[in-house]
Amino acid sequence: MTIRAGTQTDVLVLRPLRAAPPPPPEPLWRDLVGDVLRRERRAQGRTLKDVAEAARISMAYLSEVERGRKEASSEVLAAAARALGLSLADVLALAGERLVRLAGARSRSLGAAAGRRAEVSAGPLGSVRLAA
Repeated sequence: MTIRAGTQTDVLVLRPLRAAPPPPPEPLWRDLVGDVLRRERRAQGRTLKDVAEAARISMAYLSEVERGRKEASSEVLAAAARALGLSLADVLALAGERLVRLAGARSRSLGAAAGRRAEVSAGPLGSVRLAA
């Protein structure tokens, strides 16, 4: 058996494709509502204790609701909203607006990763769709 000197073989180095970064996680409703309550309380310059007393809920529970650690009932949310001079509808609308913005950003991120562009239209309830 003879080996020919001068025979060359091309070698292709295969590298794994760089994976797209994972999309941001879906926001939880309790996080959005808690964030609205906390922002409004801070904007008014009020303390947890003050708002909790006005809402007739414990300060520790209000803190956990604001941090998204507890899923508050509609009665608790309404009481906290009233203590802040808001209606329950105000709090839910503000949380909904934030959800639409975050969903739009998430869709754009997913669309870019898939080579598509995202279109966001905010109607009464907001909607998000991906365009080809």
